[in-house]
Amino acid sequence: MGLRFEELTDEQWRFIEPVLPSQPETGRPRADDRKTINGILYVLLTGCKWSDMPEKYGSYVTAWRRLKRWQEEDIWKQIVKKLQEKAYKEGEMELDKDIIDSTCG
Repeated sequence: MGLRFEELTDEQWRFIEPVLPSQPETGRPRADDRKTINGILYVLLTGCKWSDMPEKYGSYVTAWRRLKRWQEEDIWKQIVKKLQEKAYKEGEMELDKDIIDSTCG
């Protein structure tokens, strides 16, 4: 059974955006980070298969690859930490570190 999913609010997005790598200066632009993060969170919190991620969040393959890369670069850990800090400050811990960390490896 998964957790309840809600898309990132504008305020949450502003809080985590600074930890994300900048867009590459050359080559193809990276898929929209906010949509991709919402897709990643959707899969992790609902427990659905990657292939069942709603299309409005972009390609599930892109989301999966981005999560793996961000895990390797410790960016995902920073994103989760920022969201937890924000939830803690607001008195609502909607993201459970143990669940997300164990899901992500």
